[in-house]
Amino acid sequence: MTQSHHHPIADSNDQQATSASVTDEQVINWIKSRRSIGNLSIPAPNANQLKAAIECAMTAPDHKKLQPWRFSIVEGQARHEMGRALLEAAQAQAEREGTELDERTTEKTLKMPLRAPMIITVTTRMRYHEKVPSFEQMLSTGAAVQNLILALQAQGFSSVWRTGTLANEPAVKRYFNVGAEDYICAFVYVGTSHCAMPGRGDFEITDFVRHM
Repeated sequence: MTQSHHHPIADSNDQQATSASVTDEQVINWIKSRRSIGNLSIPAPNANQLKAAIECAMTAPDHKKLQPWRFSIVEGQARHEMGRALLEAAQAQAEREGTELDERTTEKTLKMPLRAPMIITVTTRMRYHEKVPSFEQMLSTGAAVQNLILALQAQGFSSVWRTGTLANEPAVKRYFNVGAEDYICAFVYVGTSHCAMPGRGDFEITDFVRHM
């Protein structure tokens, strides 16, 4: 199934583009309009749309060009496999805490990856460099996630960035082949939203900015 997507940058806030160019104001308003949407369905990005989004992700600031990020695409039957990995992690977590999972929690955990037709899991792949500490590589990965989300939005898709307490449990890291020194930074759930995009109020930045 395919779907023709409008250009969300061009018509953000009811602004209609009069040419192929997009104004600075339109881009800024479009970025400010970004929202996390959790109720997602088909269609998901096709191969070309996914490739374009990941290429944008890989333009993230990256000191010494270490490319400390990797992307795992989970869709179709693999979402059920991911659910089983999350359940194994939840069971291990409960065992450490001396508790047991009830039937409702078990079912909910198994179905977590079914909340979208595609999940893009973004993980670190840390590399030693004397001038690039691990926290910089982690921040670079976070920047890649944000670029990814914006590139998906630019193509007409909605998404939500999820992690949670299970994300870096050993069972989940094994499923995604993530090493002990690396991290799962994002489960980007992506698909199509059929609900109205909620608006945002004005941003008040005074309490967050200090001019030196």
